[in-house]
Amino acid sequence: MRRQKPQYQRQLRHRLINLRQELQTVHLTLLATEQHTYEHIYGRIETTEQLLELMWKDPWFTWLHPLSDMLVRIDYLLNDEAFDITDENVEHLFEEARLLLHPSIEGDGFERAYYEALQRAPDVVLAHFHLTRTLLTEAA
Repeated sequence: MRRQKPQYQRQLRHRLINLRQELQTVHLTLLATEQHTYEHIYGRIETTEQLLELMWKDPWFTWLHPLSDMLVRIDYLLNDEAFDITDENVEHLFEEARLLLHPSIEGDGFERAYYEALQRAPDVVLAHFHLTRTLLTEAA
């Protein structure tokens, strides 16, 4: 495989960092929204550790796992020297983000839950707007 020039590698890395930042904002906003609703129904979540435990094990939060998994994969790509950042894997991650973060009232799983979160939380709408703008800008 032909090595890419350092400047081009920096550009790919920059694109991936931008995507990660927007995805993380959406993820954190969704998590805060879900936490608020969960606490309204079940009572206060006392610690960050308790929230993390719920996030990974409680069905209330499991719909967020595909987005969490994508963030982990991007982190590996950005931080592990064993992984090369290539056009192909950057484009694949952008396309995966476009497909995943496509809200749908008729969808199931993530699509449907994301649609519902957008309907009830203005902060989620704002985070979605910024992510969509990044995805559209990068597609141009």
